[in-house]
Amino acid sequence: MTMDLAPEHDEEARLSAQAVLAQQVRELMDAVVLTDVSEDEMTAVTAELVALTERLNAARRDRPPVPELTRNGFRHLGNAVTGACNPHALPLVIERDPEGGSRAELEFRPTHEGPPDSVHGGVSAMILDHLLGDAVAAAGRAGMTGTLSIRYRRRVPYGQPVVGRAAATRAEGRKTWVDGTISLPDGTVLVEATGLFITPTPWVNAIPE
Repeated sequence: MTMDLAPEHDEEARLSAQAVLAQQVRELMDAVVLTDVSEDEMTAVTAELVALTERLNAARRDRPPVPELTRNGFRHLGNAVTGACNPHALPLVIERDPEGGSRAELEFRPTHEGPPDSVHGGVSAMILDHLLGDAVAAAGRAGMTGTLSIRYRRRVPYGQPVVGRAAATRAEGRKTWVDGTISLPDGTVLVEATGLFITPTPWVNAIPE
């Protein structure tokens, strides 16, 4: 994985503009899912979107923005879960819990629907996979998902606040075990996850003794 130092001010301004663009596209995606305008209006909007897509394609990079080391730490603007420049992302904003582990307040959107009025189970799993991985990092480890087990206890609503939490439970050699949940603000658990994360051999030296 390539990690570069953060670009200079001009590039930062461009990335900030891209993040604003990505947020507008998220709103567009929700509007597409929920729209009830006429067929003619949808056709007209589609034509405008074709033109806008062509404008954005006038200059393309080969891959999304690469992970960066900045003065404020690590960021990955193209990440599918946390990336501010990726319209697919919520984006998930993770905080390190003072008591250990990782925590995120989040609200799913209509585009995340699976069963009626509920978030798709695969979306919940994706969020928990990322949150568990961050908890491994919070524990001073470096790892990638080896196994992920999910237990769906109750439906996850969209358009309502929920809370994600994760914390490492034990470690042995290159292995780190971690648990996590998505819950309502009152603590009612909706989804549980257990993961085993493996430190790739090239990263072994990064594990503290």
